[in-house]
Amino acid sequence: MTNMIEAAKSSVAALIESAYKKAAEAGDLPGGIELKGAVEIPKDTQNGDYAASTAMAMARDAHMAPKKIAETIVENLDLAGSYFKSAEVAGPGFINFRLGDKWYSDVIAGIEADGRDYGSADVGKGEKVMVEFVSANPTGPMTIGNARGGVLGDTLAAVLSKAGYDVSREFYVNDAGNQVDLFGKSIEARYLQLCYGEDKIEFPDDGYHGDDIRALAKELYDADGEKYLGMSPEDRREAFVNYGLPKNIAAMKRDLARYRINFDTWFLESSLHKSGAVKEVVDTLAANGLTYEKDGAIWLKNTDLGADKDEVLRRANGFYTYYAVDIAYHINKFAVRGFDRVIDVWGADHHGHAIRFKATCSAPCIPINADKLDFLIMQMVRLLRDGETVKVSKRTGKALSLADLLDEISVDACRFFFNAKPDTHLEFDLGLAVRQDSENPVYYVQYAHARICSLIAALREDGKSVPGAKDVDLSVLTNEAEIELIKALSLYPEEIKLAARDYDPSRINRYVIDLAARFHHFYNACRIRGEEDKVLYARLKLADTTRAVIANALDIIGVSAPEKM
Repeated sequence: MTNMIEAAKSSVAALIESAYKKAAEAGDLPGGIELKGAVEIPKDTQNGDYAASTAMAMARDAHMAPKKIAETIVENLDLAGSYFKSAEVAGPGFINFRLGDKWYSDVIAGIEADGRDYGSADVGKGEKVMVEFVSANPTGPMTIGNARGGVLGDTLAAVLSKAGYDVSREFYVNDAGNQVDLFGKSIEARYLQLCYGEDKIEFPDDGYHGDDIRALAKELYDADGEKYLGMSPEDRREAFVNYGLPKNIAAMKRDLARYRINFDTWFLESSLHKSGAVKEVVDTLAANGLTYEKDGAIWLKNTDLGADKDEVLRRANGFYTYYAVDIAYHINKFAVRGFDRVIDVWGADHHGHAIRFKATCSAPCIPINADKLDFLIMQMVRLLRDGETVKVSKRTGKALSLADLLDEISVDACRFFFNAKPDTHLEFDLGLAVRQDSENPVYYVQYAHARICSLIAALREDGKSVPGAKDVDLSVLTNEAEIELIKALSLYPEEIKLAARDYDPSRINRYVIDLAARFHHFYNACRIRGEEDKVLYARLKLADTTRAVIANALDIIGVSAPEKM
């Protein structure tokens, strides 16, 4: 796959090594020195496009001033046929290289050759990675926090896949435990209120008060009347849970599909209990001296593993805690299903839990590689409309859910805005998200794509179609706006690699905004329609290449690339 940043850096290193060997053979530099130093893109490219610190790294071994070493290397450089047109010494001994026509042409040709695969890399080398995200409680509608976690997890998975990892997306369904018991009790209370009257049945203080619970109870009452009154409370609640959970999970799948998120696996917590995996992990920890009993409960000696507090594994009533289940779940991920790396996308309120859980997984008796268990911790979301905090839906007057949000804002805007830097608090301006001007970043980027499509269509009417890279003279692209746009196009593979390395999918947002800005500048500075053919076709090819990369980046985020706006 094309990566012209890597190609340029490799070329610099090879050119310097060849020049050093030539100088050493001539006796101008001492031989036998291992070449070190970095090749970087300077922040200020006025003095060059790439800078090598090789001479400074050689100075001690060569017993020479780095500037003299650099001058000697430059004197022995042979740039013929390379990506560079010139090289010069700067500062204390940097060797600065200036890119030539061949590099710029190869950027365009490489993007054309790669097509939709442009930006792909093999840094992951097929490592089997699971990204677990959203995993919302199925006892009610998904929240705005789930909306942010959804797009961050989905985009991270897309970035990792592009970077060469074998990625699986997973939703963990909490279909067991206290919250499910409470779900059944809540439906039961609403059902009994329908049977006996609302004033006759007290609703549990800690129950789920949402309208969705009322709706489920009403469906049961309308379908079966009072038939459940003859059941024991335990059997009645089990029947209500068996009715309500599948409906809620199906609704989650519909909302997430609408949000352009589709999971490879929906993993049921209940399967861990049924298989005995939770009991097994607690027994294993006990057998290795990592538990103790207190007040009838079984505790994990997590402080012995480096955590700041111990954790309850099994309550005095005999029920296992979510912490014990979480250990069993992650053993299933690593030891049973064989994932090489696991990434959990969690909210900021789970930060402390993530640190303690990582300590637990370091226990020798736990078959988990703690170094391969990572967490993407995302900060909270604050929705704004006209400067005011939004907490409820305009349609329902209730707490704003993901479905409510998608009724008000486009999926494109939701995905783009929520894919902001995970470790920062996000203020999502609903008013900005629907504006059709350059202040709205998703509109700004999509408009760049549509603008190029309109240009191509207009020129097609003039009998001018986008040429292949080999059929156009790209050396005529010498305007600063053209040069900077090509450089921006070349950065995309690096952005993919860095986004994968840092678990920061928001890099793709920032990249595509910058690319759109550079295109708009190019479009305003460099006329296309009406220019002589040689220049017209070169600029048209550059514009179309930009269109392809914008569409590629938006696809990673899960945002559409419209041809008209």
